[in-house]
Amino acid sequence: MGLGVRWTLHGDGRTPAPGAVVRPDERLSWPRTAGLGAQHVVAMFGASFVAPVLMGLDPNLAIMMSGVATVIFLLATRGRIPSYLGCSLSFVGVAAAIRAGGGGSATVTGAVLVVGAALFLSGLAVRYFGARIIHAAMPPVVTGAVVMLIGFNLAPVTASTYWPQDQWTALLVMAFTGLAVVCLRGFWSRIAIFLGLLFGYGVSALFDLLFGKIHSTVGGPDAVDHWRLDLSGVGKADWIGLPSFHAPQFEWSAILIALPVVIALIAENAGHIKAVGEMTGDALDDQLGTAIAADGAASMLSTALGGPPNTTYSENIGVMAATRVYSTAAYWAAAGFALLFGLCPKFGAVVAAIPGGVLGGITVILYGMIGLLGAQIWINGRVDLRNPLNLVPAAAGIIIGVGGVGLKISDNFQLGGIALGTIVVVTGYHVLRYFAPAHMKEREPLLDAGTSTYDDRGGEGPEGAPRAPGAPAGSS
Repeated sequence: MGLGVRWTLHGDGRTPAPGAVVRPDERLSWPRTAGLGAQHVVAMFGASFVAPVLMGLDPNLAIMMSGVATVIFLLATRGRIPSYLGCSLSFVGVAAAIRAGGGGSATVTGAVLVVGAALFLSGLAVRYFGARIIHAAMPPVVTGAVVMLIGFNLAPVTASTYWPQDQWTALLVMAFTGLAVVCLRGFWSRIAIFLGLLFGYGVSALFDLLFGKIHSTVGGPDAVDHWRLDLSGVGKADWIGLPSFHAPQFEWSAILIALPVVIALIAENAGHIKAVGEMTGDALDDQLGTAIAADGAASMLSTALGGPPNTTYSENIGVMAATRVYSTAAYWAAAGFALLFGLCPKFGAVVAAIPGGVLGGITVILYGMIGLLGAQIWINGRVDLRNPLNLVPAAAGIIIGVGGVGLKISDNFQLGGIALGTIVVVTGYHVLRYFAPAHMKEREPLLDAGTSTYDDRGGEGPEGAPRAPGAPAGSS
């Protein structure tokens, strides 16, 4: 396929036949391909412009670099893996922790650039040694715990920063977004976060009209009178212009906070590549290392210019599943649209004007969903938390990560939160496994069954034991 930039026309280029799929090396007519590309851009908007706002970075640069990252990924994988790379939400907690310690945007991007380099090197290692090193170093109990503590570490950000700015708007946005996620179908359910943001804009504008200014905190400890929705910056912004760039700054304390996210990104990439392979019917295991390395390289370039890191997006994988169009030509079109949006400062001003109360309602759900992805990893990996070998390191690491427990090494160096929690999970698991008796390394449950009763098949469990209340029948 060369560089993967040549496609054959699928059928008549209009509508695929019933049951047919448009493969990665095929395309529909260019107008339809452009339309699909625009749909991919809309699908990634919900997370890809919220993430840089939450990280305190330029949303225009984030959108533009997501297009560049997607191009790098498509070229590196030679068009075999149709995926969009957008701003990673895994780093939101890292950015919050770094800023809480006095770091600025340059410190955030410097720390994340190092993570991108680590991800790039990890991809090269996977290419050389094979995917087995991922499973050996990061079994599901480890990756699930790390993802969980990264997500739940964000809870104080919502509770202390966003929600207090406008609690009633936050409550309404939370309710609307929850209903959208659950009740909408197909493509609309995949942009539920985006719809929640639009709803929040409308509610904030309406409340300003009905009740006037609100007295609350906004970007500081003291409460002040302010409009919920302030669009004054939109009118001043140009229609066309470059986003703001800045050079990264490297500090060891920030780097150590950010490095654990490598584990989450590797697990995320592996899951996405597997999902795309199953949908397209292609064996993509040989491309896993390349995909991880490409993700790391794209993130290094973005953060070197002052933008956020990038990762493959499940939202766009969902769009492919709904449309059954896996053409990489659509992703090239999406990348082009993202570049154009990035060159529109007025668009960035609209994004930057998102009211704090709206972010409060969104992040209550979003941060929780990130954390619960860790539980999903445990479920998919059939991790038995009745086994102390799994339970102890996961329990200790999660409490350290979520609670912000610290370990003072010297007057100028301290480990805490995400970094310390990840170290405890990873090293704790492997050290305990080395010393554990042989029977603990087996899959049989070791704690009292009464503490956690479940069965994979649904209905009655072994020896007639009932299935746990609330457990879905046939769950795995």
